[in-house]
Amino acid sequence: MASSDRDPVLVYLHGFNSSPRSQKVSELRTLLPAVAPDIELVVPELGFDPELALIRASAAVESAGDRPVGLVGSSMGGFYASVLSAKYGVKAALINPAAWPYRLLQSHLGPQHNPYTGEDYDLTPAHMDTLEAMEPGDTVRADNLFILLQTEDETLDYREILAKHPGARTWIQPGGDHRFQRFERVVPAILAFLFPGDFR
Repeated sequence: MASSDRDPVLVYLHGFNSSPRSQKVSELRTLLPAVAPDIELVVPELGFDPELALIRASAAVESAGDRPVGLVGSSMGGFYASVLSAKYGVKAALINPAAWPYRLLQSHLGPQHNPYTGEDYDLTPAHMDTLEAMEPGDTVRADNLFILLQTEDETLDYREILAKHPGARTWIQPGGDHRFQRFERVVPAILAFLFPGDFR
């Protein structure tokens, strides 16, 4: 079905060393036609370079034109989503997001391999500087954020993002992991937050 000029656009931003072929993207592609057929899913390939990733993510938002836009970002994509939320004033759902990726990834500097794309590359201190320069700080509105966390995330301390964005709406589930188990359960709540006038 062709989209109309008012159909909402859901932009999904994947995480570090992930891609548009990630598990959560696959789940969204399956779920959306059933629960919200009018919502168009856009998933840019971000790549590893933060500057290029932000350009691609920004282009995905801007290509929606006047249509309603909502963001979903997982892990590193959650950080990018917070940056774009501040830049464009749009709502964003952050799934086990990286609060300060330029700190988190210090221990990952050097050779990297993306298992989804097969790409080999070097993660450098310059990449960390670029990420830190993107930091939205207080320019992102807490009421534009919906933060979804599982407490047994083996990669990130869920309490960091709560400290960074006090006042944001939160969904905290005991247990789970960094992948966010049973993601499909929270999709209706995410859509209701992002598109309150279009999804019920």
